[in-house]
Amino acid sequence: MAQVEESGNGRSSNVELNLVPFIDLMSVLITFLLITAVWSQVSMIQLGSSLYAKKTDDKPQETPPLADIPLRVDVKEMGFRIIIGSEKFEIAKAGTEWNWPGLVERLKSIKEKYPEKNDGVITVDESLAYENLITGMDTMIQNGFQNISVSTAQPE
Repeated sequence: MAQVEESGNGRSSNVELNLVPFIDLMSVLITFLLITAVWSQVSMIQLGSSLYAKKTDDKPQETPPLADIPLRVDVKEMGFRIIIGSEKFEIAKAGTEWNWPGLVERLKSIKEKYPEKNDGVITVDESLAYENLITGMDTMIQNGFQNISVSTAQPE
């Protein structure tokens, strides 16, 4: 314990400071600092925030062919909705199971029709599991759409 003694005007005061709460507070703050320092590095994952990939040099990038045709995959409660340009495709769930093979088949046919297209946007309803977003992104990457952007769910 720390002790402070002062003398003045003939009186003596003896005060003991309890340093245990201060030490506890400092140990908690240091632990919190160490834990958050690790997580600040993980939050810097690149997801391809641009539809035309990251800029690599100072030259202006040319728009790739067919880039004006947007591709969007919506993961909804009822299944999937794929929008490519003005075309819309619905892939319903098979009962309670997701029809991932149906999505793969449709994305392959889109890739055959637009072979130079490599970007797309995926949206997932807020009520669905995070696993659906990851599986949807993996499915798009495996079918040739490497530049994926994640967006909030679009209104009906």
